[in-house]
Amino acid sequence: MTTKRHCPKAILFFEGQRSGFLPQDQRQSWRANSALSDGWTYNTDLTGGYYDAGDNVKFGFPMAFTTTMLAWSVIEFGDSMPPNELRNALVAIRWATDYLLKTVSQPNRIFVQVGDPIIDHNCWERPEDMDTARTVYAVDSPNPASDVAGETAAALAASSMAFKSSDPGYSDTLLRNAKKAFELADTYRGAYSDNPDVRGGVCPFYCDFDGYQDELLWGAAWLSRVTQDSGFFDYIQNNGKTLGAEENINEFGWDNKHAGLNVLISKEVLEGNMYALESYKASADSFLCTLIPDSSSSHIEYTPGGLIYKPGGSNLQHVTSISFLLLVYANYLSRTSQSLNCGNINVSPTTLRQIAKKQVDYILGDNPMGMSYMVGYGDHFPQRIHHRGSSLPSIKDHPQPIACKEGSVYFNSSSPNPNVLVGALVGGPGEDDVYNDDRADFRKSEPTTYINAPFVGVLAYFVANPNPN
Repeated sequence: MTTKRHCPKAILFFEGQRSGFLPQDQRQSWRANSALSDGWTYNTDLTGGYYDAGDNVKFGFPMAFTTTMLAWSVIEFGDSMPPNELRNALVAIRWATDYLLKTVSQPNRIFVQVGDPIIDHNCWERPEDMDTARTVYAVDSPNPASDVAGETAAALAASSMAFKSSDPGYSDTLLRNAKKAFELADTYRGAYSDNPDVRGGVCPFYCDFDGYQDELLWGAAWLSRVTQDSGFFDYIQNNGKTLGAEENINEFGWDNKHAGLNVLISKEVLEGNMYALESYKASADSFLCTLIPDSSSSHIEYTPGGLIYKPGGSNLQHVTSISFLLLVYANYLSRTSQSLNCGNINVSPTTLRQIAKKQVDYILGDNPMGMSYMVGYGDHFPQRIHHRGSSLPSIKDHPQPIACKEGSVYFNSSSPNPNVLVGALVGGPGEDDVYNDDRADFRKSEPTTYINAPFVGVLAYFVANPNPN
C-alpha cells in the first residue's frame, strides 16, 4: 500500500498551512501571503509559522509539538528519505523553527499564540483575506508557561539535531535558544492556560489539560539526547517522581508527552548508557504492550476494520503518533538485539512494525470505506475537508476579497473543495469505520499539522521498507 508518492505528499501538506510571506518555490500554488503584520501590537515580528488546522490561528503549543515530531521524523528516518524529500522535510521544519525562535526572542517572555480563535472561528475566510483581530498572546515571567516553553525547548533541541550536518550554524542557534526556553519553563513552573491574560484565547482549543510536568521532562530529555550533558540526565532522574513521570503513560500527542518521553529515553537505556532511567523504559514497555492484541495487558480499542480508536477529538492524531512510536521503538530494539517482554509473550521488533503497517495501510485505503484519508492520494479521498483556504476559491482565481460571513456559502456548499490540500490527513472515520465527507463534521474532516508530522517519519520508513521485518 505504501509507495514513493506518499512521503512527499505528507510533507507537501505543510506548504498549505504556511503563514507569512510565501517563497517563489511554493508548491501549494493556490496559497498566497497572509498575516504579514503579526506581532505589530508588541512592536515585534511574529510573521511566519503554521496555521494549526483549518482555521487561521497560530497556536504555539501544537505548533511546537508538530515541529518536534517533524524533527524526530528526520532524526530517526531521514536516512530513508530521498535527498530531495529530506531537503523538503528540513524546509518544513525550518518554517516552524524560524517562527519559534521569534517567540522566545525577548527576555523572560514567550509568545504563545497569534489570532483570536473565537473571532476567527466565527468567520469562514481565506488566510489571505483575514481582517479579524490578530491578537498576540504573550506570557511574561513570573507568570508560568512551562508547557509551551518546555515543548518549544524540545522542538528547538530536536531540530538542532536534525540540522546538525546540513547547517551547523543554524543548529547551534536552535540549541542555544532551546536551552533558554527550557530555563524559562523550569524557573517559572505552571501551565500557560492558567494565566488569565491568555486563558480566554487558548481555551478550550489548546488548554493544557494534562499538566505542564511532562513538557519539562520532555524538553530535558531532548536536551539530554542532543547535548549528552549529564546535567539534563540528572534532571530527568531527580525530577521524575515529582513531575509525574509514571502518570498517564499511555498517551502521546500535543498535550501529553509521556509515551513519547518514555520511548525517547528508552534508547539510552537499551544501549546500556542510562540504567538509572530503567523506570522510563518499563513505562514504555507497559504502553506498547497495551497495543499488542495477544498481550495479557492489551486494552487499546480498535474499530471493526482494525483502526486504533480513541474517543474524543480527531482520531488519526492518535493513530499516526502511536504508529510512529511503534516504529521508533522497534528500531531501538533491533539495534540492541532485544525484544519487548509483555508478560505472557515476547514481542519482536517485526511485530511492532507490522502493527504500525496495518495502521498505515488502513489510512491509505485498506479499510471498509475503501477510502484514502490522505487528501490527493488514490481515487477516493476526502473532497470536503474542514479547511478555509481549501474550501474557498483561491485568491488567484477570485482576487476580490471574500469577507467574514461571505464565506458561509462555501462552507455550506455540498461541492468538493476547489483547492486540493495535497497530503493532508483528516481526523478520520468514527469507531464504526464510517466517514461521511462532511465539511461541518470537523472532528472527522479537519486536517491538523500534528496529525501529519509523525506520519512523515512513518511513511519514510515504509517507503524504504515496504515489507517490515
